[in-house]
Amino acid sequence: MTVEFLDPRGAPRVAFEAYTCRAPLEGEAVIGLLANNFPDSVPFLDAIERAIATVLPAARFARYVKKNASVPADERLVADIAATCDALVTAYGH
Repeated sequence: MTVEFLDPRGAPRVAFEAYTCRAPLEGEAVIGLLANNFPDSVPFLDAIERAIATVLPAARFARYVKKNASVPADERLVADIAATCDALVTAYGH
């Protein structure tokens, strides 16, 4: 008997294109952390904050949580984040 393992991912339809996304963070940059309200999104962002703080010790963090994971962030929340933060990390959990 032969066992064959198949890769369930299939072939990508779009070619991979690397990109860079970087905010010029220096000094006391404010980094927003947006959880989407799925379970474990907040603990995950706790770990992200600790990791970023080791690289940017002067950074300050602002925490945000969407009211509902199944809808986009409302305009008021987005405006607050844009007015307050130099960069934003979003996260979801399950």
